[in-house]
Parts: sequence; C-alpha cells; structure tokens
Amino acid sequence: MSGWKRGLDAAGVLEPGLRRDYGVQRELVARGRRTSHLAARTLLPGALLPHVVVATAVMHHGDNLLDTGSRAHRAERWAAWERRVRTALETGRGDDPLLRALVHTVAVHPRLRAVLDEYLVSAPAELEFAGFADEDDYQAYVDAYSLPAFMLVACLLGPDAGDGPYRAACRTFIDGSQRLDFVNDIAEDLAEGRLGIPDETLERFSVRREDLVAGRAVPGVRELVRHQTGLAEAALRQARAVSGLVPASSRPLLEALVEVELLTATAVRARGPRVLRGSVGPSPVAALGVLLRARARRKTRGVGVGA
Repeated sequence: MSGWKRGLDAAGVLEPGLRRDYGVQRELVARGRRTSHLAARTLLPGALLPHVVVATAVMHHGDNLLDTGSRAHRAERWAAWERRVRTALETGRGDDPLLRALVHTVAVHPRLRAVLDEYLVSAPAELEFAGFADEDDYQAYVDAYSLPAFMLVACLLGPDAGDGPYRAACRTFIDGSQRLDFVNDIAEDLAEGRLGIPDETLERFSVRREDLVAGRAVPGVRELVRHQTGLAEAALRQARAVSGLVPASSRPLLEALVEVELLTATAVRARGPRVLRGSVGPSPVAALGVLLRARARRKTRGVGVGA
C-alpha cells in the first residue's frame, strides 16, 4: 500500500469516491505547487497530509479565480465559487471533487470552518489589486488577502488560528513570502497589468513602471531587487520562530518552508535585474537538502512521516 493510501486511511478518508476526490486535489497541488507539495509529502504525518493538500488546493483554486481574466469576469466567478462553498458547508454535500473533499476535511478539522469564512470574506481584496502607493498599502494587502489565505493551511498545522503569537508569526512568514513573490514575479505580474512593489519604493530607486514594463534594466533595478529581497529575507529569518509554536508533528514542515523561501530569496538576489525576464526558483539540490535534513530531524524526534 502506498504512503498516500495509508495517509487517506489514517485521515479517515475511506469511501472510494471520496478517496478519488482527494487524489484529484493531490495531483493538482503537485503540479501547481511542486516544492510545497514535496515538502508536505515528505514531512507531514500521513493523517494530516490529505487535509493540508485540500486546504492548499482551495487556496490555489482561489488564486486562479481571482487572478485570471477581466475584473468583472473574476468577480463573477469568485461570487459563484463562494456561493458553492457556503452551500457545500451548510448542506454537507459538494458538487465537485474539491468541495466534496473540503466538506470532509472541515468535518474532521472543524477549526478550519472559521478560517475559511474569514478567507471567503477577505479574498475579494485581490480583485482590487493593481499596485500599491506605499508600504502601508502593501501591508494592508497582506492583512486582507495573503494572511487569511495562508491561514487555511496554517490552522491545520498549529494552534487555533485565533492564537495571537501563532497568527503573528504566520503573518511574519507570509509577509516575507509575499514580498519575495512580488519581486520574483515582476515580469508575470506586469503582463497582467499590476505590480507588487509600491510606487514610493520605485521612486526611491529612480525606477519607472514604464521601464519595468519594457524590460529595461535601468541602474536602479538591481538595487530595487536587492532592497526588496533583503526585506523579505529579514521577515523570513524572523519567521523561523513559528516552528517553536506548533506541535512536533508540524515543526519540520514549517522549518523547511521557511528555509526553502530563503533559498528562493538567494536565487532572486543572484538573478538581479534579470527578474524582468522571468522568475527563478531555489536551487533544486539545495532545496532537496533542506527537505532531507528536516526529515532526518523528524526521525530523530521520533515522529512518523508521510509518503
């Protein structure tokens, strides 16, 4: 029996159709978030892995709905999705594989319900995102969208989402991760008509949005990338404290996620102005090393691993 099937058994996912529904989410997450999925598969207990996969799939599906197409089209699709999620939770029945899996995961982990409600209310903030005037605008975005989305997964890994120190540590992590995404994804975001680096920061480094759109690596771009990456790294290093706030079973995964993000930051820093041509990922060898070391620590602590 494969590790995934053992995980489904341990997670209480026994009905054949429901097992297929979870399997669909596993495949989607593995394709869309490969490093995160590998980390979860390597480091989480089998009983928790299917539920984390489903929470990640909800977050990923929401991103797709909110990021693709005209604003009117995105708003319409999101409203329809929100109605379907709420109906599924109220009736206990979903009309597609993701919703059926989500209903079961919420039944097993009831704390996810309140976090999901917060996410559904706050996520439309992404519809309004085209850029930020200043750092305060960026931080408001993290509070309104990035943090509630991340808490879908984080609430399954640690204390209750209302736990102040844990939520604060999660916010520090997602602040660093989101800022890193915005500088790494400059080219992709500009192609969609938006930019995640505040206007005041562009001005500070004498970089115009038109330069970035045209892919012109004017002198200030290197320093801009270095500055934004440095802020992300500082937050991510501070976020290492989050692992001390969660059960031993979740600690290796959170430790690994922080370290992989720091590896990504190193890659972005090295890429410099070339981020205008496209994003970069962490060194695969270095990322694998992070996961293997985390797995070894997990075994040392005597906690079982997933598949």
